[in-house]
Amino acid sequence: MSAESAERGPGVVMHVRCPDRLPEETYRQVLEQLHELSAVVQALPPTAALVNLRGALRYHRAAAVHLGEILRLRTVSRYGVDVRVGIGPTVTVAATASAQVEGLGGVLAIEAADAAGWLALLPVQDLHGIGPRQAAVLKRYGIDRVGLLAALPAATVQRLLGKAGRVTAERARGIDPRTVTPHRLPASASVRHRFPHDVLDGAPARSALLALVVQLGAELRRRGQAARALTLTLTFADGAAWEKTRRLAEPSGHEDDLRQLTYQLMDAAGLQRARLTALALRAEDLVDGGQVAEQLSLDAARHARLTAEETADRIREKFGPGAIGPAATYRPAS
Repeated sequence: MSAESAERGPGVVMHVRCPDRLPEETYRQVLEQLHELSAVVQALPPTAALVNLRGALRYHRAAAVHLGEILRLRTVSRYGVDVRVGIGPTVTVAATASAQVEGLGGVLAIEAADAAGWLALLPVQDLHGIGPRQAAVLKRYGIDRVGLLAALPAATVQRLLGKAGRVTAERARGIDPRTVTPHRLPASASVRHRFPHDVLDGAPARSALLALVVQLGAELRRRGQAARALTLTLTFADGAAWEKTRRLAEPSGHEDDLRQLTYQLMDAAGLQRARLTALALRAEDLVDGGQVAEQLSLDAARHARLTAEETADRIREKFGPGAIGPAATYRPAS
């Protein structure tokens, strides 16, 4: 595909996947490399990004695949990081393509004319945006390829998958009106606890974890921010580390929501006899808390906890951060 023909075409989107557990600073450096290729870059923390290449193709007078290879060369030579690059006419095609790249890095470009046919041959779970549960539902009805999904009426897919069904049906056909929105990596907030001696996953570890949730939530509310995702990092006695990120259902800075997701992350680690030396909890993809819609709830217990949270925030503001907190975060005096 020439730069001139691509400029007149439907769209040229690059989706970049960095290796898992990439340090945030290195991820920021990769994003800077993307900004050298194009002015339109959308960060997708913690390890991905979207790039609109339409203007970049004309500016650099280069094919999209060539720009992908340039990116790989720069990230490997400068930071020791190889990336997987998918290029396509839409966000869905590009993101699906980057996941199909074999090995640690590479470039896979799908022409607009070939997009629907290429998607049709893929297993349904490989379509970007389809989760394991949705894939399981579709397979239960014999829909194991994207082409079969694309052939179904949108109303049928909606009955199977709920409100996301119509959008999923369109994306299976290669239709995706989303655009790349310039978005730099947002600020994050993190808290950390180091144990005085190695501990197993038991009462001391869970007490420290809860204390981190309280501390992080209080900091977010003080700053007037809400998190879209949380990252939990566990450091072990042998120096190894485990890290996992999950997104919240809705942006939040409330302890109720942060605690639930943090415990899910801790359980996902599947610790048995591993000895911990430190815990770190980081709030990712922060947004203005004032712009987060508060959902009405009939849960009286949750309402009471949120009311208590407001009171605790006022007490901490007056008497200090350690003035009040859950009983489980305080160790009994010996």
